[in-house]
Amino acid sequence: MTDLSAFPITRKWPAQYPDWIQLYSLPTPNGVKVSIMLEEIGLPYEPHRVGFDTQDQLSPEFLSLNPNNKIPAILDPHGPEDQPLPLFESGAILIYLADKSGQLLAQEGALRYETIQWLMFQMGGIGPMFGQLGFFNKFAGKDYEDKRPRDRYVEESRRLLNVLDKRLEGRDWIMGERYTIADIATFPWVRNLIGFYEAGDLVGISNFPNVTRVLERFLARPAVVRGLTIPS
Repeated sequence: MTDLSAFPITRKWPAQYPDWIQLYSLPTPNGVKVSIMLEEIGLPYEPHRVGFDTQDQLSPEFLSLNPNNKIPAILDPHGPEDQPLPLFESGAILIYLADKSGQLLAQEGALRYETIQWLMFQMGGIGPMFGQLGFFNKFAGKDYEDKRPRDRYVEESRRLLNVLDKRLEGRDWIMGERYTIADIATFPWVRNLIGFYEAGDLVGISNFPNVTRVLERFLARPAVVRGLTIPS
C-alpha cells in the first residue's frame, strides 16, 4: 500500500484508498472536467470535497498541493516512474490522465496538438469569459448600474460561441468523430453558462444550434451524468 503521509493534504482529507488517484474538487465547471475524465477512462479514484463555504481551498493543507488555491487538484500515488505526483490546473490534469490511460487524446501526431489547441481555446477563452459573464449576470456584478462590463463579456461570449459553433458544423465532436478531452473541457462551461449562470437568452444560445446539439449529446453520456455530481 502506498504511503502518502509525506503530503500534508492527506491530513485534512485522509485517503481511504491510498493506491487510488486522490481527487480534490467540487462540481464546478472546472472541477467536473476531471471527475468526468476519470469516469470516462475508468481509473480508480477517491474524491474529496473542497468546500468553498468553509474556505477549504485556503487551508494550509490544500495550498501545499495547489498554491494557487483553485480546484481541481489530484494526487496520483502511481505517477511517472511509479512515484506520487501532485498536480493542479484542470487542463494539465486532463492531458496527464489522457496520457496515463492512453484514452481521449492522440498519443502523437497532428491530431494530438490540434486537440490540445482546442483545450487551450477553452482554458484561455471560454472559461474566463463565461465566468466573467456569470459574475456580471448572476452574482455581485449584476447590481452594477453601468452595464458596459456585462455587455463586454456578453459580446465576447457570443464571439466564442460562434467560433465553437462553426467548428462543430458537420462534426459529432470538436475533433470530429472522436470524443476527446477538448469536449470534456468545453461543454461543462457551456452547460453552466445557460444553466447556472442563467445567460442563455442573453447570449442568444438558440443562434448556435451546433453547440446545443453537441451539448445534448455530451450530457447524455453516462460518465458525464455521473461526473457532474462528483464530489457530492
